[in-house]
Formats: sequence, structure tokens, C-alpha cells
Amino acid sequence: MKNSNGALFLAILLGCFSLFPLYAQDSSLEEDFFDEDFPVMEDEGLTIVGTPETTQQMKTLAREDIEKANAADLPTLLEDLLGMGVTRYGAYGSGADVNMRGFDTERLAVLVDGVPVNSIRSGEFDFNTVDINSIERIEVTYGGSDTKYNVSGALGGVINIITVKKQKPGWNISGGISNTSVLPGRYNGQYGGVVDPQWKDLADTQNIHIAGGYGAEKYSLRGNLFGNLAGNHFLYQDNYGYARHKQGNEVWDTGASASYIRDLADLSKLILSGDVYYGDKNIPASGYTSEHAKEIDFSTRQKILLDMPRIFRDDLTMETSLGHNWGTLDYDPGTESSFHDEHVISATNRWNWYPFEALVLRLGGDYSFIYIDSTNDGTHLDHRGGLYLAGEYQLNRVFLIATSIKGATNGKQIVPVPKIGFSWKAADFFTLKNNYFRSFKFPDFDDLYWVQAGFMGNPDLKPEDGIGADLTAEFRLKDWFSLDSTLYGEWTEESIHWSNAAGSWRPENIGVGAFLGWDTGVKLNIPVSLGPIEKIGISLSYQLQISRLLNGDLKFSDGIRIPYMPMHIVSISLDIPWKTGNVLISGRFEDARFAEVKNIIKLDPYFLLNMTINQRLNNTITIFTSLRNILNTHYESFADYPMPGISVTLGMRVNFESNREKPHD
Repeated sequence: MKNSNGALFLAILLGCFSLFPLYAQDSSLEEDFFDEDFPVMEDEGLTIVGTPETTQQMKTLAREDIEKANAADLPTLLEDLLGMGVTRYGAYGSGADVNMRGFDTERLAVLVDGVPVNSIRSGEFDFNTVDINSIERIEVTYGGSDTKYNVSGALGGVINIITVKKQKPGWNISGGISNTSVLPGRYNGQYGGVVDPQWKDLADTQNIHIAGGYGAEKYSLRGNLFGNLAGNHFLYQDNYGYARHKQGNEVWDTGASASYIRDLADLSKLILSGDVYYGDKNIPASGYTSEHAKEIDFSTRQKILLDMPRIFRDDLTMETSLGHNWGTLDYDPGTESSFHDEHVISATNRWNWYPFEALVLRLGGDYSFIYIDSTNDGTHLDHRGGLYLAGEYQLNRVFLIATSIKGATNGKQIVPVPKIGFSWKAADFFTLKNNYFRSFKFPDFDDLYWVQAGFMGNPDLKPEDGIGADLTAEFRLKDWFSLDSTLYGEWTEESIHWSNAAGSWRPENIGVGAFLGWDTGVKLNIPVSLGPIEKIGISLSYQLQISRLLNGDLKFSDGIRIPYMPMHIVSISLDIPWKTGNVLISGRFEDARFAEVKNIIKLDPYFLLNMTINQRLNNTITIFTSLRNILNTHYESFADYPMPGISVTLGMRVNFESNREKPHD
């Protein structure tokens, strides 16, 4: 790094993380790191070439976890089950920004079925475009420069949302409906006076979804359809303690997805998938006014993937994919409207070579052709991509070295992005992981070219650049106890921020930031004998996030934090399952946050308590209820945008399956 402070910061990290233990032989450990992954193909779903267990910190959500949570949308699911920070502008359908290790969505790599979906124009991703009921699992990789997907722009990590899965033999039809009620009450009207309760708030938000699938010996197909109608009307307190009623945040949206999997020769698979989304949204103004803008969102994604766990020879695997993302946004604030049209055609190709048991060599690349036609950005054609080379070497079945280097390009420059990681399986129950990496991101098109009254993009922006390291310890004691603990640090330079100079807003490379943190989680399954209850699950997680903004003359000791970065996040949950259902009680505490770079506007800390109950009535019908914000806490996730108080969701899921074991093609 050019900045001497960055070199000093890295030296401190290297000193802290050089605690990595020396390799020690243990003949009692006979597990091979590649046993579960060779030949890297999963019979029931999508596989990205690469080992599921990397040297990096990872978390995974399965379909069972998703159903038990009964989350209204994907950001809520990530917050509840993975402890991610989420900054949002209101209830369902509102803009939501996900945070990992202090980096927002623009600096994360979001994938759907292995294909990058971040907007090239804004860097963001609308998580509402993914139907939560279509998700089979979610894989999250923390830290920059991952070796599993080798995608660009992942300063904070990678979120891979997997919606494709091979169907069981026979057919199935599933679906569900739900209604969310918010607490009615008397409130102060916008123009004075007290208004009686709005009883229609008891039917504030409805969801319906339906899915169908068919599985045969050589192929399977599946389709999903969903729709939401959300009033997003709720009571809250303004800055003077008056009760207000939120309006101007109404949303209705719908979407569909489909996938087809065909088995080919030599265990190969051909996967076709796609989805479409449409949303009609009222975007509220800040405060308690009912004024709002109108936004129409449309997006569609299509993907074709060929997975070949054996090509030419037994020790060579290959995966190739071609995808197209198209999104439009029509924004009308009532004054000067804007329209944005974005097409991205992307191709990836990944190869794995297993020359001998202890070594895997990986080679691959990605390419994106970009077309943008925007009221504010203009019309642009561009190209981005890169090539990578990686290797994983295993010493005596317990010590793994993973290294990679990717050359990322935007068509104008090529930047090397290296990473090296280590994993040491010291015992059956204990694994230690250690990584050092460079993180890197090219500017988004909005930052480069945006033109609006009082706003001007900067085509001379430099890419954001950083270095980092982390150390993870994992403990596993059979099925009853697990502990994951990660220390991490990252230093970034040339971070892009918009600032007001000479009466006009313009982005500049003025951001220098330091991120230090500790992310730890404990899960405990306690055997009990309480009637139908045979165990109780307890989960506890804690995140310490120390962030410092170091622009200009600011020093670490000045204590200026990155906006919307709480220093402490504590989550706890209690899961009580029985044969036909479960109760899940969860609580989350977030420390105070600051809304801007000068740390003047402070958002109060808050604690949320939630509960969800699932009960299966028979093999076909499950009913559920969810209570959110049971304590009716008044809080803001984003400054001047209040969040809902207590709400109750009642719903039902149905699932019909045929009993055929081996249906004919």
C-alpha cells in the first residue's frame, strides 16, 4: 500500500495472526480434506467447482433453517439467522443494505446460483427480487479475495443464494399464505388532531406463494410464483414523543422462477434457470410526512450452467456458465423523474485438476459485457472480468495451504489480487484457519458518470483498495456443541465517498478506513426429557466491530466510526423442537450507531425480541405464527426512517408429494 499507515497496520495484523500453530503430525486423524468434495458434485443440487470447506470463515443456511424462521424477506433472514447488520428504510419492500465486517452491500459480492448479481451501475442488490420460498440454501464466505468463487469486488465477503435443487422422484406441489397485522392505536395526524385507530392495519401485509416440481430418473424441473401486498402502515413515535402513523410506504410486488436439471453422461449436469421480478413501490420521505416518490422495479435473470465432474480424464473437472441479468428502475419523485436500464451478459469457466491426492490446481476466469442506458449516467458499453490461478495443497491430511491470485480488469487496467490461507485440523473437534488477502473494487458507474442538478460523477476515480487478515477457530463436539470464533482486520484506502464542495456533490477517493473485529458464536443442543421435547437448542453470538474513519488528519485515537457501524451486536436464540413443530425465540441487541462521517447524528441502541411457532398438522399442512418486536421497541435503522413496532403474522404452508419411487421419463 502507498500509505505508510497501511503498512504499519498490516504489520500489526501479521504479528497478531502469526500465532498460527506449527504443523504437528497426528496419525489418528484419517479424514481427508477432499473426501467429501471429490469429485465435487452434489447429486441433489447446484455445485460450484471448489471445496465446500475453505480456509475462510463460512456460514451456511439450509432449507430447514429458512422455513423455521418464517422471515418476511431475505434481509430479515440474514439478520435473524446469520447476525448480519441490516440498515433499512422501513418495512417490507423498503431498501435494505446488508453489512459484513463493516462493508455494505456495494462492497460485497452477491451471487444467485453462482452468478454475480450486484448492479454494475450502483453496486447494490435488491434482495427483495429473490423469493425467500425458492431458496434451497445460502452460503456466506467472509473476507476479501475468496478462493471458492474468485469473484471481484468482495471487500467484505460473498453471499451465494442457491435456488436450484434436483427434485425427488415424482411430483410435488407446495405453497402458502400469510397475513401480517400491526398494532392499531390512536395517533396524532399530520395536520394536527388525534386520529382513531386504523383497524385495517390488522390486514396490513399479505403474502402468497406456490411452487411445483417433478423429478424423473434423468431430469427434474421446478417452478415458483409469489406475490406480496404490503401497506407498511404502523405506529411510531416522532422526535417529540408523539404517536404517528406511517404512510407513503405501500408496496406490491410479484415474481416467478423456474429451473431445469438434466443428467448427462459421466455424472455431468446441464442446469437451466431463470427468474423475473416486478415491484410497484412508494418510497417514503424522511420524518412523519406522507409525501413519497414512486418507483417501478423490474428485473430478470437467466442462467445456463454445465457441470462436468469428469472431463477428458478422471482427475479433471470443469464448470462453465452463461448468464444474463436485466434490470430497470423507473423513479418518479414528483419533480424530475429518471429511468435506468441495465444489461449484463456474464460468462464464467472454472477448471479443477487433481494431479495427485494431496493437490488441487484451479484455473478459471470470468467476463462481463455491460450495457447501461440511464437518465443520469448516460449510455455506456463496457467490459469487466479477470483470470485466476489457485492451488490447494494438503500436508499429511491435517494441514491445508490454499493460495490464489486473480488478475481483475475493467478493460483499462489489470490489477493482481492475491490471497493465501491455511487450515490446520489439529483434532477431530478442532480446526484453525488463517488468511491474508488483498481486497479490491472498481468504481460503480453512478460514481463515475452520474449527472444531476447539484450532483456530478467523477470519471477520474481510482479503485478502492485494501489488505486484510483473519484467524478462525472452530470447535465441534459431535452434535451437541459447536463454537466458531474469528478475529479479523482490514485496512482500506481510496474508499469512494460523495462530499459537498463548492455547492455541488461529487465522489472522491477520500476514504481511508480501519476495521478490526471479533465474531464469535456458540451453539448448544441440550438433551432433555420433557414430554414430546427431547432437546433444547441454544445459540449465542457476539460481534465486536471496531471501525475507524481516517480521512484527512483523523487518527485512530480520534474514535470517528464508519457510519451505521454498531460497535457491539449480541444475538441469542432458544429453539425448542418437538416431532411435529418447534418454538424459536430470538433476541438481538445493537449498540448505538452514527448516521454520517462526522459522528454527530447518533442513533440510539435497541433490543428486539421475536418469536415464531411452527406446528405440522399432518403430512400436508403446517401452520405458523410469528411475533416480531414483541416489546414494541421504537427504533430507527436509518436516520429519520422509523421501523415497525409489534406485529403478528399468521400463515399456513401446504405440501403435496407423490409416492412414486422411480417415475418414468
